[in-house]
Amino acid sequence: MGRQMTITILDPDVERLEELSSVLRRELLDLGVDDVERASAGEAPAGTRGVDVAAIGVLLVAFQEPLVAVTAIVGVIRGWMSSARGARAVELTIGDQTLKIDSASREQQDRLIDEFVAALRGSGEAGPPASSPVS
Repeated sequence: MGRQMTITILDPDVERLEELSSVLRRELLDLGVDDVERASAGEAPAGTRGVDVAAIGVLLVAFQEPLVAVTAIVGVIRGWMSSARGARAVELTIGDQTLKIDSASREQQDRLIDEFVAALRGSGEAGPPASSPVS
């Protein structure tokens, strides 16, 4: 059974947000996840521009191997954020667990990521633990 992660890119510039989410979406697809879609709040009301500003920076990532995928996705996001074109902050949500990656030091980010993965493992959101073969 597949899992889904919501990635929210935090940037106040709407045009930049569109570009940031497109670049990150391509990088995540290159990672080999099942799918990456932009979130949608449904049809735009009549008379509006048709762009849901709140959803522009929200990506929905579908994947199969939970812990491996979370670690790989976080790695891609870290690399993307450290590039000149990355956002200043990104939130990852799986179920009721949320991780915010921002300008914290690498050590602080590592600790937060470890806690996030441990919480996923504890909540069952990360899937069942790997079983060892019975001899």
